[in-house]
This record gives sequence, C-alpha cells and structure tokens, in this order.
Amino acid sequence: MRQTTTRPGAWFLGAVLLPAVLAGHPGAARAAGDLQAPPRVAGVAAIPTIAWRVENPFRFFADAADTEIHRQTFLALTGEERRSPVLEAERALSARHADGWAATMVGKTCWDQKRNLHACSDSGEAYIEPRSHPVLAEIKGVDEGEVACTWSTAPLGGEASRGTVVTQPCKDPMRIDVPYPKGARVTVEIGGREVAETTIKVRDLLIAGMGDSFGSGEGNPDVPVRFSRERAADYGKADLAGYPARVGAWKQIGDKDFIAENARWLDQACHRSLYSYQARAALQLAIEDPHRAVTFVGVACSGAEVTAGLFLRYKGNEWVPNPPDLSQISAIAEAQCGKAEAPMQDLPEAYHMRGVIADLKGGLVLRKCAVEEARRIDLLLVSIGGNDIGFSRLVANAVLEDASMLKSLGGWIGHVHGQAQAKTALAALGDRYKALNRAAHNILHIPWDESDRVILTSYPALALLSDGKEVCPDGWAGMEVAPALKLSAAKAREGSAVADRLDQIMRTSAKAHGWTVVDRHRREFLGRGICAGFTDNAFSLADDLRLPRMTENGWHPFNPADYAPYVSRQRWFRTPNDAFLTGNFHVAGSVLQKALKLETFSWFQLMLAATYSGAFHPTAEGHAAIADAVVEKARGVLERHGQGPRAVAER
Repeated sequence: MRQTTTRPGAWFLGAVLLPAVLAGHPGAARAAGDLQAPPRVAGVAAIPTIAWRVENPFRFFADAADTEIHRQTFLALTGEERRSPVLEAERALSARHADGWAATMVGKTCWDQKRNLHACSDSGEAYIEPRSHPVLAEIKGVDEGEVACTWSTAPLGGEASRGTVVTQPCKDPMRIDVPYPKGARVTVEIGGREVAETTIKVRDLLIAGMGDSFGSGEGNPDVPVRFSRERAADYGKADLAGYPARVGAWKQIGDKDFIAENARWLDQACHRSLYSYQARAALQLAIEDPHRAVTFVGVACSGAEVTAGLFLRYKGNEWVPNPPDLSQISAIAEAQCGKAEAPMQDLPEAYHMRGVIADLKGGLVLRKCAVEEARRIDLLLVSIGGNDIGFSRLVANAVLEDASMLKSLGGWIGHVHGQAQAKTALAALGDRYKALNRAAHNILHIPWDESDRVILTSYPALALLSDGKEVCPDGWAGMEVAPALKLSAAKAREGSAVADRLDQIMRTSAKAHGWTVVDRHRREFLGRGICAGFTDNAFSLADDLRLPRMTENGWHPFNPADYAPYVSRQRWFRTPNDAFLTGNFHVAGSVLQKALKLETFSWFQLMLAATYSGAFHPTAEGHAAIADAVVEKARGVLERHGQGPRAVAER
C-alpha cells in the first residue's frame, strides 16, 4: 500500500553514494574520528545509491514512450556501434519499420503545424521554458523483496511549494517532477533510517535548427506514399504508361482524392521531417545523457536561402493553406522569447553588407526581444548556402538532357545554369554568411565569445565514387522515371568542382566567425551517391536502381507495393526513381494549370514526382550519418562550455 503525505523541507534525488561513514565503511569511520558506523539496516545489501534519469529527455516528443523507443535502441547498441549511434540506431529501427519509424510518432510532437509554432498542446504548458521535468529514480544496493523505502523530496532555492513523502516498495522506480532550473533535494529512508540522499538538477539544452532542404529532411517524409499492388498510372503519353499508382479512390492524377494521399510531413510546406539530421542530432544528445533534457526548435525549410528563408519570409516548397508566416530567424527569436513579447522591429542597415545583399536593403523587419528576456540558445545547427549558389540548378544542368524543353521552364524546376553562373553567386556567399553571423549574435543573442555554438554543416558529395575522384558515369541508372533525365558525368564533374568551392567558402567563413564546421560525413558518403546500386547481393530489392513498371506480364522488376523507402541501402542519396517511390509529390490540377497555364500537364506531374519528392537529397541513413558527425562536434562544444554529460547512460 502506497502512502503519501506532505511535509516542509523534503526534496529529490540523483545518482550519488550515501556518505561512507553512514554506510559503515571502515576507512571512512576512522577518518571521521570518534564517529562509529550505525548498525546495518535490514534489507540493505550494499552502500545504497540513488540513480535517476529524465523520463522524457527529448521534449519535442510529446509522448515519453516515443523517446524511450530511441533510448532503448541506443542502449542496445554494442560499444563499436556507439561510435556511430544515430546511423546504427536508424538501421536497427528500419529493420523493424521498413516504411519508417517516424510514421508512428509524427502525430505526437511539439510542433503545431496549424499555428506554425512550437507547442505541445493547447493546455498552456510551457515548451520553451519548462517549469519542471519528470524524473525516474531508483534506489540501488537494496535487497530485493518487500523492503519499503520512504522517499522525501523538497524543492531547492527557497521555493514556496511543499515537498512530498512517498512510501513504496524499494524495487519500484519513483517518479517525481523536479523543478527547473533550481532542482530538488531527495532522501530515502528504510525503517526510519536515512540511507541515501542527493540533489537532482536537470540540465536542459535549447537546440535550434535552421536552413534548407538538407536541414529539413527533404526526401524523407514522415509518412511515405503507399502504392497499389494492382493499379498502374499513365502520364498522358504512350511511353509514360504503366507507372506505380498510389492507393486511394482517385479517378485522375491531381484530383482531390489523389492529393489526399500525398506523403505526410511534420511540416508540409517545408518538407521538414523527423528524419532531419538536425532533429536526429538533438535527439541523440538528449538520450545519451540520463541527466540531460533537450528542447528542440527546428525551422529548416526546403528551398530556403540566407535571404529568402533565413532573413525574409519564405512560404516553403509545397502549397499549403497556412504557410510559414515568419522568416526562420524571426521564428527562432519568437520561440526563444517564450512568453515575453518578441515584436517586429525595423533593424538598422547592418545586414545587406553595404548593398552587396540587395534583397536585404530597404528595411529589414524581424522579430526580436531583449537579451534578458530570451532563453539562451545552446546550439544553433545550420545548413545553408547550397540554394544561395543555385546548387539545385547545377544538379538540373547535370541530369536534364540538353534537348529537353524542361530547361526553359521556370517555376518549380528553376532556371538551369552551370559553373559560370555559380561563380557569381559563390563570390557573394561570404557576405551572406557574415550577415547571418551578425543576426546570430544580435537577434538570437548568442554571445560573441561563444560563436562556436553555431554549427555549420557541409554538404556531402552527390555523385563521387569511393575513390573520391571519379564521378558516376553517364547513364539513366536510377533516373528512368522521366525521359528527360539522364546523368552527364562531365556536368556532374563540373558540379562537383563547384561543390568543393562551396565547401571551401563554408570553411573559411566558419573560421572567420568562430563557428564550428562539420564535414566528417563527406568522407563517409563517398561511394554512396546516386549511382550506388548494389552491395553484396546483386538481386537485392533494397539496392535496385530500377523503377517498377507494369507490363503485359505484370510488374517488372518488382511490385511497387513492396518498395520499402527506409530499409538500409548502399546509396545515401535519393535517386529520381527513389523519390517517385517515396514522396511522389504531385500538386492539385488547378494549381498546376494556374501556375504553368498548361492544358495538359500529366507529364509535368511526373517530373515533379521525380524531382520535388526529394531527388538528390540524403536518405534517412544519410541524415543519420550527418547527425553522427554533428553530434561528435556538438559534444566538444558543450564540454568547452561546461555542459558535458555528468554520467554515462545507464541500462
């Protein structure tokens, strides 16, 4: 029978030894002079200790059970596997959920898509500024059986609230809300004698993530599209027949019932998902330290640039009724200000770099609150720069045949360009990073002497082979989904040279501003680009680069309903075929007709499904590998600022 009473002056736990004198350690007794060890308490087999952990360390998951799945997956890893814990965990989870683990969790997060803000519910509970953290505690060193423990808890720091006293079997874990940030004092008694005591303080980190599609998780929807086993789809021409068709009661491509079966995202407009390396890195930092919690704020958006995206409002890649209403910098500023007002402010002309960044001239309005009202950002994860130099256009230049009319289309695909056009954009990129640096300090209030809290992640190579020198060969491998697609090795090599120059500018800018740059994963992506087809099994469905098509003899080479978007693969980039089978992005017929003024548009829907579904972006495994590289650098940053782990994770 559990008995609960209240009394003043009691409080909570931690993982600490009962002082050796109390436990009767002979050396300690001698050191204490005339103090003698008390008699052994019945049921106590050893020096008692109190072990504790935060119940839901990744606060972005509203359900602690979802966080626990990831924690248990991490704890099950071997010592060798823990060298790349996010990647190994992703592989373990994908083995159990071929369609992806995120589908079971995306509906229970602290992101409110309707209101475009971070909130766990309508209950009014604070997300950015937690008032307490539920903690699970255990008493170690007590014999199993019916021994009863009395837990006494009391808040620290002169809190007016009274403590609690709970008596329960010693074998049962104790759950207590620990005030944040002051903590609590906890004692445990057995038979009226105090056997253990500790102080519990949870360390809560605010980790923010911003940037582009490589930060958002593009290519990896939380709920991928499902395909019919029997039905096929046609895209308006004789040679565009027999394609995989999504499930549903739709009658034609682009109608209301068809669009209702689109892939689902944590944020639909931005194609932001739980597979994002930024979310995975924050999650790993949360679960690997039992005394740490992480409050994660992610706003990365597919298609964003430093200008349209970070500084200026950008509505995202996919049309939705309620697109983002703030720039990413303003969204993070509003979040970190919590209940304090973060008004829109006309900022001084400090961000257009004397007119170099023309888009930021003429009055820049951003949200901002006073530094004393803003919660400190412990880590700012950034992926930006690729869209600023038109990297997607370079990719289009490498994969769209010269004769294709698609090269002349604007809108979704964008104008195609090569090295010459990219050079101009590269020359201005350093100034864009400089403007971002000023905003990180002046608007997001990261101290100037703690610039290493800004973590800039480099882009992995898209088409490099394992030697790191040669690129994928000419061909249609992974790209038969659309006739206009074909990889040009020569143009891919040009794009690779631009990517190397981009990486150099990122390194130089990071060094100039004191940021932390992450690039270890670039080596790990070698040989895992878009042409990586097979591993040790040449008949592996997982690594098959081909697109299934319906023939008179049925589906070949496999039924699209059997495609598993999140199974482990050799390639860590989505090919256009992979993108079609994972995201299958289409738009409503009325929207496409209005945007492109086309009477027949099925063929263009096919192009969107092959490209805007995340082609040429990292897979979930790729994001996990990037997250491991980020976590490695993030640990060092936190250690330098006295925020390292206090204990190793316990089973």
